[in-house]
Amino acid sequence: MPEPSDSLLYRPPSFVDPLDLRKLFAVARPLEVELGSGDGSWIVQSAAAQPDRNFLGIERLLGRLRKIDKRGRRLGLANLRGLRIEAGYFLEYLLPPASCAALHIYFPDPWPKVRHKKNRLIGERFPALAARVLQPGGRVHLRTDHADYFEQMQSVFAAANFFSVEETPAGLAAVITDFEREFNAQGIPTLRASYRLASP
Repeated sequence: MPEPSDSLLYRPPSFVDPLDLRKLFAVARPLEVELGSGDGSWIVQSAAAQPDRNFLGIERLLGRLRKIDKRGRRLGLANLRGLRIEAGYFLEYLLPPASCAALHIYFPDPWPKVRHKKNRLIGERFPALAARVLQPGGRVHLRTDHADYFEQMQSVFAAANFFSVEETPAGLAAVITDFEREFNAQGIPTLRASYRLASP
């Protein structure tokens, strides 16, 4: 089924060439990218609260993207777009170098079985891939409810001397997802980490 003509969902002309961000947003603003937007609750709230920034949500499941599209259009969010693609591939091949101010990865699939850990998005290669697409001083913000995955996240960034640890800004931590709210209600805490890319 085709998307409405005013849809916030974007289909790139190529899935092998870097995105032309000028075709996504009519107004150039600092870009923040959420890899794995899930139900869209974080990115829609953030785009509504920060009209001076552009937000791009990456999600593999079309139904979730259509939910983001519907909510974003209802709120008239010209600074929000969604793209259907696998997050790791998008980060490595489609997001242009030094193009974004922040990456957000909230509650990625933990792949809990030992033999599946290699499928985790935040692995040994992730800091270098993030550094490629971030502008100097750009941030990576992470959240998970999975303690083992959180240890891995901290470990791979500790090994990347081009990133430094930062406190997650209170305003950012206050914007929670529906998924996160459900976990917190069950007594499962949110584990957070933020990192800043060194300036040259």
